[in-house]
Amino acid sequence: MSKLLEVKDLAVSFNTYNGEVQAVRGVSFDLNKGETLAIVGESGSGKSVTTSALMGLLPKPQGVIKSGEILFEGEDLVKKSNKEMQKIRGKDMSMVFQDPMSSLNPTMKVGNQIMEGLIKHQNMNRSDARKKAIELLDQVGIPNPEIRINQYPHQFSGGMRQRVVIAIALACNPKVLIADEPTTALDVTIQAQILELMKNIQKETDSAIIFITHDLGVVANVADRVAVMYAGKVVEYGTVDDIFYNPKHPYTWGLLGSMPTLDNADEELYAIPGSPPDMLNPPKGDAFAPRNKFALEIDAVMEPPMFKVTDTHYAATWLLHEDAPKIEPPESVKKRMQGFANSGGDQ
Repeated sequence: MSKLLEVKDLAVSFNTYNGEVQAVRGVSFDLNKGETLAIVGESGSGKSVTTSALMGLLPKPQGVIKSGEILFEGEDLVKKSNKEMQKIRGKDMSMVFQDPMSSLNPTMKVGNQIMEGLIKHQNMNRSDARKKAIELLDQVGIPNPEIRINQYPHQFSGGMRQRVVIAIALACNPKVLIADEPTTALDVTIQAQILELMKNIQKETDSAIIFITHDLGVVANVADRVAVMYAGKVVEYGTVDDIFYNPKHPYTWGLLGSMPTLDNADEELYAIPGSPPDMLNPPKGDAFAPRNKFALEIDAVMEPPMFKVTDTHYAATWLLHEDAPKIEPPESVKKRMQGFANSGGDQ
């Protein structure tokens, strides 16, 4: 598979009145053409900041890329000016945000908002852009697109607004589509429809998708590979099967243990104790250690490297060191893994 995107040792900080918040600390991953990479983790783990950096959308002057490379088709986006990034955003890379109402301009008809990118990036005249906008609304499942194109965002339901946002993101056939928790505010039925829509569009266009979520149940249905983030770092990285059937990091165990399955519907869900660290003063050693009942003495003093589990699977935990005690995932996690297996991966 050809690599579209390579992120190498990315570090992002925010300068605040209280000091420097180290939001992303040495993140690396890649993205192949036609695949979906899910980035998962709790709020504050650095997921959205990472993708904002990819798009050149960090708030200025507070947000700063301290180091690292973002190679898109071999070109380093970190070195590009905002004017150069404007030519890439919407055309080669697009983003679907969590809240469609804040993504859409309430004073503009949805048709004009879709046409904007077509006119700017595809050099279409208004007539052709309008025809394409109607096609896009139809493609994302909005009925009567010829009528709906003249309506305003407040005239659409939450699920339909998200479909409009997806239509805008897809207008210029981007090579990379970033979806930042696009189904969080939607009910379960609409959520399933949006996820199915994105999968179908990906098959048609062969675009690559980065899917940000805190919901591992969603990941099981949409992703090819998964990057688990905690405290600004990727702590486990692998295929969907690696993460769900053979998780190695205690944080991943916690995420899986807190996920309901059909087989475990009557059981009490596991909750990871404690809270994420303050990124103004990141802890020494393994940032997850204070919340990890399996933590070793070395976790308090030295940060674990990425250990290779297989050619596709890596995890940053001292438990994988050859001298570490052999510790199995908790029973609650094993039950979730078994429940996932019994359902064929359909959560």
